[in-house]
Amino acid sequence: MDDLELMSEGQNLTTRQKALRINLDHKNYGTFAEIGAGQEVAEWFFKAGASSGTIAKTMSAYDMTISDAIYGPEASKRYVCEPRCIKMLSKEFTLLKQRLSDKRPDTNFFAFANTVEVINFKKTNRGQGWLGVRFQLTPGGKHNELIVHVWLKDSDKILQSQVIGIVGVNMIYACYYHSADPEKMLQSLMDNLSSDRIEIDMFRLTGPDFKEVDNRIFSLKLVKFGFTNATIFGPDGNVMQPADVLYKKNILALRGRFRPVTHVNTDMVRCGRDMFINEPDVEPDKILILSELTLANLRGQAGEIDERDFLDRVDILCSLGQHVMISNYHEYYRLIDYLSRFTRGKKIGVVLGVFNLMDVFQEKFYTNLNGGILEAFGKLFGQNVKMYVYPAVMPGTTDMMTCQNFQTPKHLEDLYKYLLSNMRLADIKTYNKNTLHIFSDNVLSLISQGTKGWEKLVPREVEKAIKEKCLFGYPCTPQELKKAKKE
Repeated sequence: MDDLELMSEGQNLTTRQKALRINLDHKNYGTFAEIGAGQEVAEWFFKAGASSGTIAKTMSAYDMTISDAIYGPEASKRYVCEPRCIKMLSKEFTLLKQRLSDKRPDTNFFAFANTVEVINFKKTNRGQGWLGVRFQLTPGGKHNELIVHVWLKDSDKILQSQVIGIVGVNMIYACYYHSADPEKMLQSLMDNLSSDRIEIDMFRLTGPDFKEVDNRIFSLKLVKFGFTNATIFGPDGNVMQPADVLYKKNILALRGRFRPVTHVNTDMVRCGRDMFINEPDVEPDKILILSELTLANLRGQAGEIDERDFLDRVDILCSLGQHVMISNYHEYYRLIDYLSRFTRGKKIGVVLGVFNLMDVFQEKFYTNLNGGILEAFGKLFGQNVKMYVYPAVMPGTTDMMTCQNFQTPKHLEDLYKYLLSNMRLADIKTYNKNTLHIFSDNVLSLISQGTKGWEKLVPREVEKAIKEKCLFGYPCTPQELKKAKKE
């Protein structure tokens, strides 16, 4: 069976077959501009055959002076960055339309660009890059744009370059053959690849043909599908590349369900930040506060993830001006190990409740490590990390549980004392005693029932967002409120 027969039957296509199908579809025509890994994407189209049906121009500007002359200099002095990729797309797409619109009025134009850093000879760097497609779905129409960031995992330069070629073909194919299904666009980026070879930690799809796409959902899906273990978006809700956000920052992280954010959550951040900013090795102007949601905290009782509920929580956190991380790091040591890749030795703080500290000392979470809890703690506390522990009322009493009366299993007592004496754990002492009675589950129940009084348990910004956007099942209309009160 030849390539054309396979494509007509809708079977899974190889990278070469995808390139050939695009080449044979004369409706789409574009430019390829590639920096860093060679002409890896364009090469697939040349070798597939019939490339004249797709390729208007290919180019690589490897010399920095030449590159700056074409696309302009970067303020950051970096060439493997998102602004560079976008400049390349803008320049090439504009030129293509200017030169060919009159001659090809029935053509969908596109520009593909990548700027990539592959592993060096001494293997002292990590391969990574930005790839983008600016494309039309209707001739003469406004353009759309797909931008991704990837980490390359192969230990060989040639293999990393090969991955760039495959994912680039996947991107162009997705833009033209899966545009009606954005989720399929995302999933197809890993066709003929595996998570052992590539990590995709940012995906952004924009344009008039994708007005309904919420890229925060796709940040969640990147983690859910196993394309990456963590994604980040900013207070404005825009997806961001984690390394760019976290680079050389002093990070203060708070993990939670945030369903919804209550006065307890904001008090934890306030108290933790006050202690963190006074650490001698913390630079106040480089502090980044990060609210983290794990997949486990997003799943319902049946194990499913409610995307609407996810967005509700994100809207709340963004309304408070916070960066939000979605991760698949259930254990704290894995989260710290991830953050430490980018902080370059800067101090990391973790704010957690004293009951969550119990989980940190649960050895069952470390059975996958040869060194057990000692190996986990070496990663958790060996990277300039400090935990700030928020107290709680002991169940059935009025007594407070803190680091001072926290109890570990007998054989871990000395390990716990070591962490205390070396200031790796510290009690939060300036907490608001008047909010300790607030529990998110109780607040959520009051909100969904339309019961008065919940407003006093959350920050004013949170109350406003819940009422204006009908979050967490809040009955917005008078009819819904009346029904909720009857129930």
